[in-house]
Parts: sequence; C-alpha cells; structure tokens
Amino acid sequence: MLTSTVCAAVSAAGLGIALLTAYRKRFLRAARIAAWSLIPVGLVMTGVVDWVTDLVFKPTVWAGFGVLALSALLFMITRAAERRTGGTRKQRREAAAGAPGAAVAPAASAPSLGPARTADRPKSRGTRGSGGDAEDFSDIEAILKKHGI
Repeated sequence: MLTSTVCAAVSAAGLGIALLTAYRKRFLRAARIAAWSLIPVGLVMTGVVDWVTDLVFKPTVWAGFGVLALSALLFMITRAAERRTGGTRKQRREAAAGAPGAAVAPAASAPSLGPARTADRPKSRGTRGSGGDAEDFSDIEAILKKHGI
C-alpha cells in the first residue's frame, strides 16, 4: 500500500515537471520526462513492485541467495583444484589409459655435437677419433663460408 502511494506521488511529480517543460516549448524533453515518470505507476500496476518488496523483506529469499552463492563458491574451488591436479577428467582418463604403471620419462635426444661417447672407451685429446669431430668442424666451416666469413 505504501509503495503504491509513493510510486503514484513520484509519477505525479514527474508529470508536473513534464507539463512545465512543455510550457517552455521543449516538447521532446517533456515527452521523455513524461515517459520516465509513468514507469513507477506501470510497475505498481503490473505487480513488479510487490514482487520486489516480497523479495527484499523475506528471510527465506536471502537464505536462497546464500545457498546460490555457496554453490557458486564450491564450483570455483573445485575448478581451481582441478587445474592444479592436472587437467580435465578427459585428460586424466587418457593419461591413465596410456600408462597403466608408473610414468615413463621421455627418451633423450641425441647430442648435437658429434656421436655419443661411451664410458668404457674415452677418446684421447690429441688424436682425432672416427672423424666425428671432423664432420662437425666441416659443417661449421661450410656455414662460415656461406656467410662469407
């Protein structure tokens, strides 16, 4: 009851201002003011104002908003925990299907400078071995010649 009276008073004041604006020959502005001033009465007549006041003043509605906020918080926490543990459910399922046992380290790539040396046959420093070093130097020389150095 009180809200409908307040809305009617606001609308009446707005229509009065619209009439004064129209008297000053500003018809476009007066029409806009009249449109804005009719909104509160329209909201009261459609029942939106009663719905909003029921929404604001009922504790069960606020408890419902609290439950929704808690739900959203739980979604965010589980999403953050999922990102820290290693991806989505699909990625974890694929990883479990690919490696049933322990994780396997990736194979090491071949060294870029010459063939691999074995621990049981070290090369001497003064002599050239099987020509692996010579090939590497020839590659470097070819690159230097290509650039004119």
